[in-house]
Amino acid sequence: MWDSFWDFIWYTIVIFAFVAYLIVLWHIITDLFRDKKASGWQKAVWVVFLIIFPYLTAIVYLLAKGKGMAERQREAYTEAKQASDEYIKSVAGTSPTQQITEAKALLDSGAITPEEFEHLKSKALGGAA
Repeated sequence: MWDSFWDFIWYTIVIFAFVAYLIVLWHIITDLFRDKKASGWQKAVWVVFLIIFPYLTAIVYLLAKGKGMAERQREAYTEAKQASDEYIKSVAGTSPTQQITEAKALLDSGAITPEEFEHLKSKALGGAA
């Protein structure tokens, strides 16, 4: 397959450039669909040029919209983190203090007995330890 060491080096460089382009292409396409300011026609034109003139269009896109790419990626990360944090808070349950306060309210309303309150209190404190 390779006639010389330099053929191997050239093949390696070509493969590296292709993989690097695929990574950049993935980021560009992701950014295109994340960009709410661009119209559908603008996005279509960018995609067509990415197919016809791949490397040149990728470089132009990065130069023209590089700063916006970073801002949109930061916004997407922030939104995902907020959604993740909200989900974790919703499934994490209540703290021992909240459980004891709720049990005390039940005791004061007469819904549970003092023994049940002590049991719930010890369970809440035992779960925190």
